[in-house]
Amino acid sequence: MDVLQEHLVRARASGGVFARSIAIAPWGLRLPGAIQLAVHAMIQGQAWLWTDDGGDPLELRSGDLALVRGGPDHFIAHEPGARCVLPEDFRTQHSQGEAEHDPHAAVFLCGAYRFAGDIGAGLVNALPSVLSIPSRIDNPIHGVVTLLSGELSHVEPGRQTVLDRLLDVLVVLGLRTGLATSSNAPAWFRGASDVRLSRALQAMHGETNKSWTVEELAKISNMSRATFARTFQEVLGDTPMRYLTDWRMTVARDLLRTQDVPMIEVAERVGYSSMYAFATAFRRHHGLPSGQWRQSEQDLPETTLTH
Repeated sequence: MDVLQEHLVRARASGGVFARSIAIAPWGLRLPGAIQLAVHAMIQGQAWLWTDDGGDPLELRSGDLALVRGGPDHFIAHEPGARCVLPEDFRTQHSQGEAEHDPHAAVFLCGAYRFAGDIGAGLVNALPSVLSIPSRIDNPIHGVVTLLSGELSHVEPGRQTVLDRLLDVLVVLGLRTGLATSSNAPAWFRGASDVRLSRALQAMHGETNKSWTVEELAKISNMSRATFARTFQEVLGDTPMRYLTDWRMTVARDLLRTQDVPMIEVAERVGYSSMYAFATAFRRHHGLPSGQWRQSEQDLPETTLTH
């Protein structure tokens, strides 16, 4: 069981291509910070990307990928500081017909992604505000961007489905690269790459409903109980049981927020043998009974992602 895969499945990423843009300078595009994770692949030419928080502009060249975390608005343009307009105005101003075959035109693909619950938010928040992944021949991202470029060059049956799947691949590869290089990578990601602890973490994440003990986890890791507990604390900064409880509560919140399942089923799916044990743990962790917490989440206004 791949711990990153477990997070991706539970995060239930949703998104898709919302713009394939072709533009001849001068041009500029403004994208709202409400997009939880924006994905930009440069297909042809170059562009500059910057955010509303005053950071240095980032140059994007053909084959480069950039992920932008939600927060301040961000901008893509032919040069830093150029006038930028919202997507609907951009599409009106830049007709693809006249620029389609211009070798000097900038061609880029934008995607918007939303991840569900605390698990998804944790994935996104572990990334830097802007992550640039330069094109390299030995990087699989280069191959995916090349495939995208080829698919965009011709109108073939099923093209939109191919584009959607390739964008999904880009997001996963980008997340993987971002987590591997981020100084803010979550503890589970660091632990999953530690050969001493990876099997125990896979077990905890993959079988959350099992009543794990430190002894069982140490046995899986081929360590003594004391050595396992010490190593776990050193690498993940927490005890195995506190870490497991935190993960169970994260999964419980996800179930309570997004699925209409009975409370006893939630308790069983996160490893508690009785409603009382689950209720006690949840209240200790959150300061509210699980039923009251669920109701408070359901009362929150829904948010939508505008492409």
